[in-house]
Amino acid sequence: MVQFHIQPDSDIPASNQLYNQILFAIASRQFPPGHRLPSTRQLAMQTGLHRNTISKVYRQLEEAGVVDAHAGSGIYVRDQGHDAVVHIKSPLLDQYPLAHKIIQNSLDDLLKQGCSLGQARELFLAEIDWRLRCSAQVLVTAPMHDIGNGEVLLRELERALNIPMQLVPMEELSQILDQTRSSTVVTSRYFIAQAEAIATPRAARVIPIDIYDFEKEIQIVKEMSKGTCLGIVSLSSGTVGVAEVIIHSLRGDDLLVMTAQVNDRYKLNAIVRSAQTIFSFDEISCATVKATVSAAREDIIRPPRVICCENFVVSKSVSLLKRELGLE
Repeated sequence: MVQFHIQPDSDIPASNQLYNQILFAIASRQFPPGHRLPSTRQLAMQTGLHRNTISKVYRQLEEAGVVDAHAGSGIYVRDQGHDAVVHIKSPLLDQYPLAHKIIQNSLDDLLKQGCSLGQARELFLAEIDWRLRCSAQVLVTAPMHDIGNGEVLLRELERALNIPMQLVPMEELSQILDQTRSSTVVTSRYFIAQAEAIATPRAARVIPIDIYDFEKEIQIVKEMSKGTCLGIVSLSSGTVGVAEVIIHSLRGDDLLVMTAQVNDRYKLNAIVRSAQTIFSFDEISCATVKATVSAAREDIIRPPRVICCENFVVSKSVSLLKRELGLE
């Protein structure tokens, strides 16, 4: 514990002596940020000063901005960090009030690791430059066996971002990346490990996309009567397969589930004629199912209810991608 000494015969007032000693203890980090200062009772016993004098010193320290008083808790050394000085002026500080602090903390971490400010600047600029270069070419990928998943992602993202993208089967991704300087690879989180294994060694950035959670559709499944025939249609074979597994885990054999990829006309016609409800998990499937129902209307006593999932990609992923690509 830091010991404070008061000279009663000094020309310097006792409160000034204590103030300067505490300030020195803070400046020399004997009292580091967050440290709780001794109570007025403890200091009164140590120095012989009246508690009112000590309270006055603490108020002066608080006014000087070096301590904070927490009611019922005590007096604590303030963690000033960079708060006392704003080093840059920018309208972006008002728009992103925490951004300056994040940058400062990142720079501090780099300096602690031994980087100079010049080296830190190079690291920041290199990362920004790399991301901008990657944004110039955006590739959507999925394995060939579920290329429909990639088609759904491509259509929705092109519409949401209004930029050109290229669909590349996972099996051809390495060849494409070998021919380009840098790219951004976008894929469903189902295939992220495969995409990273191919793209990372080739200095390409990989961004996973989260898909819609189908909460509304799951609730409908839970409420269906036993024996209901449910159809599932999508461009993506993987989506169809996952949906079938989830439905079976919820209802077991209570429901008759029929599945089809949208380009399988035979299965699609069978679903339209048999199912009471049809889930369509992408825009193309929805339009195709509705057209098939309309074409078969004369042969169907009661047309099925068609439930279309308008968005396969969640809005949060779209917003993230916009920021990562520098579109907002």
